[in-house]
Amino acid sequence: MNTDPIADYLTRVRNAIKANHRVVEIPASNIKKEITKVLYHKGYIQSYRFDDSSVQGTIKIALKYNPTTKVPAITKLERISSPGLRTYAHVENMPRVLSGLGIAILSTSKGVMTEKEAKAQNVGGEVLCYVY
Repeated sequence: MNTDPIADYLTRVRNAIKANHRVVEIPASNIKKEITKVLYHKGYIQSYRFDDSSVQGTIKIALKYNPTTKVPAITKLERISSPGLRTYAHVENMPRVLSGLGIAILSTSKGVMTEKEAKAQNVGGEVLCYVY
């Protein structure tokens, strides 16, 4: 049993990037699927596929690299809110990651989204992670 599935998700992606893997396979959950969709729409991953053939299902993520320099699109994945210390952000004090160059992924009452989308919809929430 894993106590922090989001941290496990981020660690698997981080390890796959460091090992220069093209594809990483991760056990699925609804929040992991939503985080994957956000990463795809923001251009941090090349593609993804949800495989629901087993009981839990898996997420297959194709990682994105620069074609000429082979530098990964994701430089850093950082878990912010953990099960032992939840971190929340109000609309007025949304976190700015790398002066606006990175994204903060939030879990709000309207779903999982970036800090810019949350500010546009005027909702706050739990800060899951920073990506840049």
